Amino acid sequence: MIAEALRVYVTVAEQSNFSKAAELLNLSQPGVSLIIRNLENEYGAKLMHRSPKQVKLTEAGEILYKRAKHILSLNEEAKQAIHLLNEQVTGSIQIGASFTIGEYILPRVLAEYAGQFPEVDLSLMIANTEEITLALKANKLDLGIVEGTVASHGINITPYMKDEMILIASPDHPLASNNTIRPDKLQDQIWVLRESGSGTRSFCDQFIRHARLSVKRSYVFTSSQGVKEAVSAGLGIAILSRWVVKKELASGEICQISVNPKLSERNFWIIQNCDHSSSMALNVFIQKLQQR
Repeated sequence: MIAEALRVYVTVAEQSNFSKAAELLNLSQPGVSLIIRNLENEYGAKLMHRSPKQVKLTEAGEILYKRAKHILSLNEEAKQAIHLLNEQVTGSIQIGASFTIGEYILPRVLAEYAGQFPEVDLSLMIANTEEITLALKANKLDLGIVEGTVASHGINITPYMKDEMILIASPDHPLASNNTIRPDKLQDQIWVLRESGSGTRSFCDQFIRHARLSVKRSYVFTSSQGVKEAVSAGLGIAILSRWVVKKELASGEICQISVNPKLSERNFWIIQNCDHSSSMALNVFIQKLQQR
């Protein structure tokens, strides 16, 4: 094979010695000499000046050396590409996602992935950020995608995407008639909240705390769907991701209350255990996540 012959040639050229090259290549010195003579016959030119102490390249030899290095590099790239092509994406992936991501973003990603790689068994755990983090640390999950703050000890945290948070109310709520309101106009309101441990709850608590708002009363629901239904029924106001309320805003079931200054965006994160080994199936899934 020409690639093997060129590898021998490059080794001899770099070692400037047939014996050293033969030792590195685990070949006999006569075998190395034969390969070099065959190359000289192939190219019709003397490639090396040989002496007992060292080997020196001829002008033709220098040309072949540079080209041979490039050919060997391309050959290695081709091997790696073919290896990846032949590597079957199989196995299983256990994914954990917080509610907003798991219910409103991941389904399309999962459907696309499953269609392309049907031999991979996918399982999805949807829970709040705290629960997903604990399951990941217990090695019950291969990957987490969450929306809340995560302690970084022992966990790799990679930014995924930004999420717009908005204040919502029933169209009949007294605040719904305002075009834009300042945060201080939200004093003594009834709030509909997610449970503790939720990324959405953490964001809402931080907003209330920073705006120094007094809360007249609050109701807690363990799902975003429950929060939406309660707000639509007029129970109170809430802060949710725009992803969560897109359909309800379009249908007029709920309305957005614009706040000035605008609510800050929050980050979605991809999280993995630092010591967790990644499979080809998991790496491809992460690539698809990042492409979206």
